[in-house]
Amino acid sequence: MSQPDLSNPRARNLALALLAMTQFVVVIDASIVNIALPSIGKALEISQADLSWIINAYTLAFGGFLLLGGRLADYFGRRRVYMVGMTLFTLAWPSSVSRSMARS
Repeated sequence: MSQPDLSNPRARNLALALLAMTQFVVVIDASIVNIALPSIGKALEISQADLSWIINAYTLAFGGFLLLGGRLADYFGRRRVYMVGMTLFTLAWPSSVSRSMARS
């Protein structure tokens, strides 16, 4: 597979914007888990000391899916896997927001 031509400043800026957006999604995702910890603890009747296991489980699952995504990118191509992942995230986000707003 050929490498994309990033000699054009517009292409570089677009690549930087895509990478920044992806990093933003990862940071927001981790922040949501940390913000939700108190309500998760209440709902599952978990002590504050045991809430760290939720973060550990999330981190392990995230790492596992990151490895799977890397392998899929090797097999199907980076661009295709990136676009499928961002599309799935974009489609799933409104439904999760509407469900959380319906509960409140």
